[in-house]
Amino acid sequence: MKVIGTHMHAGLGLLAAGTVLVVMTACTAPAPAPAAAPEAAASTTAMAQTSTTAPPSPSASPGTSATVGALVAGFPQKLLPPMPGAKVVASSFDKSSSPATVALVGSTAAKPAAVVAFYTKALEAQGFKAVPGNTVGAVVSKDFVRAGNETVNIAVPTTAGVSTFTIGANVAPESVK
Repeated sequence: MKVIGTHMHAGLGLLAAGTVLVVMTACTAPAPAPAAAPEAAASTTAMAQTSTTAPPSPSASPGTSATVGALVAGFPQKLLPPMPGAKVVASSFDKSSSPATVALVGSTAAKPAAVVAFYTKALEAQGFKAVPGNTVGAVVSKDFVRAGNETVNIAVPTTAGVSTFTIGANVAPESVK
């Protein structure tokens, strides 16, 4: 019995590691391809430039959209304005669900405190209240709530002087119109 349990824990650990790898791979830029013949490189470049919008997953609702490197069409910039000087890494928006979900990933040379200060000002101007607490472990993180059921979370890890911020919002559908 103990041996089976040990293998079960190892299997679950491998499953969790694989899940993290898949999520990390989905959120990072692809590695450059090895050198290829000019014709193949041109074909690959043309395909890569065709679309940066991710196709909907089989479980995605019809109103869900996401894109890499830009704000997705219809992104509610009033709710989550792009930070000046920051690069948009990815964005997504689902206005058909209740609550509506909005996500923004960006990167900047600004310190995490500056990112949180920018979004705190923008969210408080819309009636959100900051929840006590400013970190999760070593990562700068801030939560906001409005009307008891609308929430926004900002997390800002820093690597090599670059702050990569992730903002997730769950808000009433009328808040993103």
